[in-house]
Parts: sequence; C-alpha cells; structure tokens
Amino acid sequence: MYVDVLIELKNKQTDQMYTYEVPECLKEKIAVGKRVKVSFNNRPLEGFILHVKNEIPEGVKILPIKEVVDEDIVLNEELIQIGEFIKKECLCSLSSAYAVMLPKALKASDKTNINKKYETYLELNRSYNESISFCTSEKQKEVVDYIEANEPAYKKEANKISSSSVATLIKNKVVKEVQEEIYRLEETSVLEDQKKILNREQQEVYNAILSKQNMHHKFLLYGVTGSGKTEIYMQIIEEIVKKGKSAIVLVPEISLTPQFVHHFKSRFAGLVAVLHSGLSDGERYDEWRKIVRGEVQIVIGARSAVFAPLKNLGIIVVDEEHADSYKQENNPRYNAIDIAEFRAEYNRIPIVLGSATPTLERMAKSSKNLYTLLTLKNRVNHSPLPTCTIVDMASEVKKGNFYLSERLQVEMESALSRNEQIILLLNRRGYATTITCGNCGFTYKCPHCDISLTFHKTKNTLRCHYCGYTIFKTDACPKCQTNLDFYGYGTEKIESFLNKEFPEIRVLRMDTDTTRRKNSYEKMIEQFKNHEYDCLLGTQMISKGLDFPKVSVVGIINADTTLNLPDFRSGEKTFDLLYQAAGRAGRKDTLGNVIIQTYNKDNFILKCVAEQDYEKFYNYEMNIRKKLKYSPYYFLVSIKVTSKDYELCSKEAKKTADYLRKNLLENTIVLGPTVSNIFKINNIYRFQIIIKYRFDKKLDETLKELDKLFLMNKNVNLEIDKNPLKI
Repeated sequence: MYVDVLIELKNKQTDQMYTYEVPECLKEKIAVGKRVKVSFNNRPLEGFILHVKNEIPEGVKILPIKEVVDEDIVLNEELIQIGEFIKKECLCSLSSAYAVMLPKALKASDKTNINKKYETYLELNRSYNESISFCTSEKQKEVVDYIEANEPAYKKEANKISSSSVATLIKNKVVKEVQEEIYRLEETSVLEDQKKILNREQQEVYNAILSKQNMHHKFLLYGVTGSGKTEIYMQIIEEIVKKGKSAIVLVPEISLTPQFVHHFKSRFAGLVAVLHSGLSDGERYDEWRKIVRGEVQIVIGARSAVFAPLKNLGIIVVDEEHADSYKQENNPRYNAIDIAEFRAEYNRIPIVLGSATPTLERMAKSSKNLYTLLTLKNRVNHSPLPTCTIVDMASEVKKGNFYLSERLQVEMESALSRNEQIILLLNRRGYATTITCGNCGFTYKCPHCDISLTFHKTKNTLRCHYCGYTIFKTDACPKCQTNLDFYGYGTEKIESFLNKEFPEIRVLRMDTDTTRRKNSYEKMIEQFKNHEYDCLLGTQMISKGLDFPKVSVVGIINADTTLNLPDFRSGEKTFDLLYQAAGRAGRKDTLGNVIIQTYNKDNFILKCVAEQDYEKFYNYEMNIRKKLKYSPYYFLVSIKVTSKDYELCSKEAKKTADYLRKNLLENTIVLGPTVSNIFKINNIYRFQIIIKYRFDKKLDETLKELDKLFLMNKNVNLEIDKNPLKI
C-alpha cells in the first residue's frame, strides 16, 4: 500500500504530493484526510494523506511513512474539495489552503503541541474493604468521607482538605484517579430567549426560505435595522435542527458574536459551538472536536467558522453580508462568502445572506435573479426609524465647537434627563493623529512605514497602526526643542473631552486599545446593556449588530473619516457604516435621534444616510460605478509588487504591467503600476496594478504564469487578489 502525502511546506515550489510506502503495521490506520509523519529531505515533517493506492512505477525508491498521527480523519471529503477551490480562486498553495481551515492543533506541523484538557476525579477502590479502617489520620478519614459523599469527587476539592492525605490514599490504592476530558470553553449560563411571534413580513421571509430547504438556493435578505432578521434565522434553524440537520451562522467579526451567541445559546442550549479568532488555541481545538464528534448542530462564528466540519449541513446564514471582514487580507486571500456559497452548492442547501445595506454586487445580482431578493421594510412592532440630522461642522468650529456640535450636546443632555443612553461613533482611535512642530516642521513618522504616528495619551506613546512601531512622546520637539502641535483626534481624545466637559456622564470607550484583553468586549457590552454607563464611545466595532433598548441618541462625530478614503468603495463603506450606526438608535420603545457631523454637508451619500434611503444610494452609486468601469459592471484584480529594494520593486512592477498588457485580451484594462495608497509598510515598498475586465478567457492562465515567474525571486514578492475589497 502507498499513499500520496501533501507535505506541510507552504511554499509553492513544493506544493505537490509525494508518495510514501505504508508499513504493514500501519495499514489498518491509513485513511484519506489523516496526518502522517514522514521524512522529507532528511527532515521530519507532517502531511495529509490525499490518495491511497496499491501500485507505483517500477524502480522508484520510496520511503516509508513513520507514523499515523490521527485516530480520526481531519480533512473530510468536503474540506478537501474546499481546499482545491481556494487554491484555484486565490492562486495559493494547497498546503496553505488547508492550513487556514484548521485549528492550530490539527494543522500539518510537527511543532504543534496542544493537548486535550482533563478533569481528575477520585473514586473509592471497591476491591478493597469499603470501611475506612486503613486510614491512619483524621484527615484521611475526612478525605474518604468527602469522596464517598460526592463520588466521583473532584480531586482539586479533595486536595483542599489535605493533598498529602489524597496522595497517600492513591499510593495505597484505597482511592483511584479517574480522568475525564473536558472542554476549555465553558458553557455560560444565559437567560431564556423566548421565541417570538413573527409579523407578516417576517413570516413571508420565513416561508420563502423554508420552501427551498431541501435544494440549493441563494437568498439575499434586505431588511432595515431592527426588522428582526435574527429571529427569522433562529426559527428557520429550529426547523432545520428538528430534522437532524445542522447550520452554520457567520457574523462579520468577533465584536458581533457576544449578543448573537447569547440569543442562540439561550434558544438552542447545548447545541451551539463557537469559532472565532478570540478563542485560545486550546478552546478552538475543543470546539472543533465538539463539531467533529456531532455533539453540536449549530456553529456560530466569524470568517473561519465557514470551514466548520459539520455533518448533514442543512443551511448557511451569513449575517451583515456587506462587512469587509469576511475577506482575509493576507494569503490565502479568500472570501468566506465565496466559501459559504461553494458549500451550499456542494451540499445542495439554501444560503441566506442578510444585511440592512447589501453590497452593490449582490443587490445587482438579485436584479438578475441570481439571488432571490427578500425584503423587510419595517422594524418589528413597526417602531419608526430614527430621525437623522446633518450638522455642518464648518460653522460649528466658528462657534468653538471643535468636537461635539451644539445640536448633539443638546440631544445628549435631553437623553440623559430621560435616563436614556447615547452612542458616539468615531472611526479613529488614539488621542491625536499627527504631532508636528510649527517652528521647524518636524513630524513624528514611522521609520518603517509611509505614515504619521498616532499619539495615545494614556500610555504617552506614539504608535504606528500598521507595523506596531512604538516610541514614547517627548515634551518638546526633538529637533528644535519648541512646543509640539497636535492635529486630528480619535476616540481617546473625545473620551478626555467628555470627561472634562460632561463629568456627570459615565463614558465607556470601546476600540482595539480598550478591548485587547480576552472577553473584554463581551464584558463591556454587558455593562452598557445593564446601564452601568450612559455613553458608549467607539470605533466601527460598535456600529452594527448590537441591540440596546435604552439608546435614543447616536452621534456620528466625524462622518468624513471614511468618505475621503482613496478607494472607489469609500462612498459605499461610508453609507454602510453610518446607516448601521444610526440603526442602533430607537430600537425599542424610545424614539431615535441621529446627529451626523460633517464638513461636507452637501455630500449626496450623507444625504442618503440622513434620509435612510438605501435605494436612492444604490442607484446613485451604481451610475458612478458604470461610468468609471468598476464592480459590479467590471471584475477587478489587484496585483501588488513588493520589495525592500525600491528600484528593483519599481522595475519589476513595470515588467509585470507590460506582461499583463501583452498576454491579456485587448479589451481588458490594465492600470498602473502606481504606488499603493500606503507606499511603504514595515520597510517594504509597494506598487500596485489594477486589472478591469468583463470577460477574459486568458486571465486565469496568465495570472498563474505570472505567479510562476516570481516563485524563484527571493527579492520581490507578488500578491494577487481577485475581487479585492480594497485597492
């Protein structure tokens, strides 16, 4: 017997299978999808068995495998097919495609060592006299009494009585140890989540999706904020689970999981596993094995949860489908929604993509019946959408209101007087975005990146938000010793302002600086929900998916932050962010009020947000995209050429663009090379080429050949991103 093994090496030069012989003693353990230990170039490595065969060409010298690592199959047939799909779509190695799917403990790596966790119990050894006549001390008798009363008893509790007595009893076989595997991620106690009666709109959506439950069908659920999409998901999944099937529910990022998971774990106690980047390696390993063992039927999580190895999959739900975080930015650059659609087709099941602000691409596809469009035009219980007001900050600054407009301050004070809560959104963290010297012109910049350092006052540090470079701020200009000027502001500055100007307001700041500790986000959400704070101030992590019944005022402190990004999607990203943030106001019995502060008061996108008119925004943005030949009218490919050597990088980027123009179809547009928006990150120079095309049969082959040309180039790297979300 022989096996073809995909070795753990992730470089594309060795992205192929190697044949090994199976010793007689290991044949019973062999199966496709298991890991084995092998020798490769005299190095001990691990790899996955992808084929089993009985014959090989004569005269070929074959090494034997050393060990079968797994008892159970790690890569089932579906995951193997997904890996092939990722390799084809992302132009990555097959090894890296499988690596991105699996928890660290199951990756093909000989360096990984994550053990199962066990709880140790104590039992009386019944083969001995059940009396406690053996015991020579009162403490030993007390330990035996405790075990007899609680059998099997926790060893750690018995040790509290007397660890030396426990050790003596075990040594003399009066007591025996029993180990039981436990999961690291504890099931938290949650309040019961009552099933709600669906309104007419919700019921129509529910019926439409369930009518396709036994076939492959793609739905786009467009529902305004607060329209009850989550309740529909849960009731559909309830029906799926009743029939013995399973479900995957994707949320865009870890910040959305606490409340979402709370609802599902309340409704489906013991049937839910969670997968997201906030879990430790051990917790992720435990949740994965829980899924493999069939102990759960529902998996909820962020991007990587799309790979959950559920059996008998019945439906996939993607909530907030417009979110950028479904796309992985580093290699392999897969989009979780593409994987979800692949799995839905593979299993012949429905997939539901839900959002209050669907992407233009998917809304356009629904107009061509590639998705069935379902709509929820009203909030549950028909509570009204919040009132939105645009405030011109140019005139406010003249009054001395640099951060919060007079209108926003009035609305905040009014909400506080009614014992209601406030959310303030500023999609920029830190205290000041630029520190410069007005005398000599010195500006603090990252020595490794083409970007200014951001000042974080609480730690008195200047930090690069791209590479992490950090230094302490000096009191004066390092060059001429005069005072420094601070420009721009982030959440830390606004928190300081609020504490000074509104000392009676209890402010909770939520950004990546304050949520670094494990479970800190979940704790903060619970604190705000329990009204331990009056004002939630944060970045985009607070803008969507959260439901706080007492929030009546939402303030968008600077609506221009994303509007001015050099990206063709900046208008769409701004609309999504602000519309979703506005939707946090007035979700229950309180009337919602949203104040949008901007220096571009006549901007059409902001007017669409204020009117909460997605259709108006959609038609406007689609017209621009059509004229400029952008998605969804044209497909895009982003190619980045990167190197530590500027001259070499520039030269190779030009050669790459010339190669593309020579080998692609004539009507395919090749733009560039130009320097990337952030020209240098971590001492790496970056040039970018953009491909626009509608149909090009030569594209895939040309990109593959281009990729091969760079395989042996150790000084220049090529990054190919099909259908990029950022350019």
